[in-house]
Amino acid sequence: MRIENLSKLIDASSDLIGRSAAWLTVGMVLLMALIVALRYLFQTGSIAMQESVIYVNALIFTLGAAYTLKEQGHVRVDIFYNRLGVKQKALVDLLGGLVFLLPFAGFIIWESWDYVSVSWRIKESSAELSGLPYVYLLKATIILLALLLIIQGISEILKAIVSIRQGDSQFD
Repeated sequence: MRIENLSKLIDASSDLIGRSAAWLTVGMVLLMALIVALRYLFQTGSIAMQESVIYVNALIFTLGAAYTLKEQGHVRVDIFYNRLGVKQKALVDLLGGLVFLLPFAGFIIWESWDYVSVSWRIKESSAELSGLPYVYLLKATIILLALLLIIQGISEILKAIVSIRQGDSQFD
């Protein structure tokens, strides 16, 4: 498999996951509206519903991070980057991926592994009696986030390598 094809496959996957996750924002807004309506119109509430907003928000962030990376929406000092040529931008992207992104994502996995695995082992649930019993799933999104960033980071590194070799800004 050519590196261009691998990168396109990764990009397509990140695109599908990110665009699908974006629809979770609609669900989160509707859920928040329901929580507010129940509280102020009917003087009732649900801790589980309130906690579910946290879960949905975590999924939006987790599943959208790799898509944001793919779309070049991450934080970067554009003052300098925008003035660079195609090969120089690709070199910055390559070094940024290899020196910062991949090690940082790997560090997240390394540091959170015990935290998440203990939560899974005990099937951690909410501290609230009527809360959600899935805290262990919520904590697992930390590792999922890092894995998705690593996979998309590989695609960005492959694109940078192709750009350095060929002088193209992206392959289509």
